Amino acid sequence: MAHTGRAMMALGIGAFAIGTGEFVIMGLLPEVAADIGVTIPQAGHVISAYALGVVIGAPVLAVAAATWGRRSLLVALMLAFALGNFASAAAPGYASLNALRFVAGMPHGTYFGVAALVAAALAAPGQRARAIGLVMSGLTLATLMGVPLAAWLGQHFG
Repeated sequence: MAHTGRAMMALGIGAFAIGTGEFVIMGLLPEVAADIGVTIPQAGHVISAYALGVVIGAPVLAVAAATWGRRSLLVALMLAFALGNFASAAAPGYASLNALRFVAGMPHGTYFGVAALVAAALAAPGQRARAIGLVMSGLTLATLMGVPLAAWLGQHFG
């Protein structure tokens, strides 16, 4: 039972990280635009690049990794997400930032699909929807706490 709780917590933390990484850029568009020397609307293209990565990455990665174990796949997806985001933070310009935001978005959809499957598999039959809801609550917490905090940090510390 403790193993299940830790697994659910880890899945929820992954959801929190992805939700924060996805949405925080909206609160940092003026800083991003200034850093890469473009207008704020042009900087907004990094949001579209991430979304395009989600749309393309979800089915492509799901099919490509269909034979992987779920745990290994979740770890690989989170590593790819983290590397894409750290690389985005160090992007030297507009084109590279858009490309890296696309890469950072690719694991997003696959992570949530696999995380939901794992949560459902770990839960008792009558508790599956609750388990998936607990994992997805990471997104809610990201919206309520992660995004505002990360945006504040970005605005004040660059």
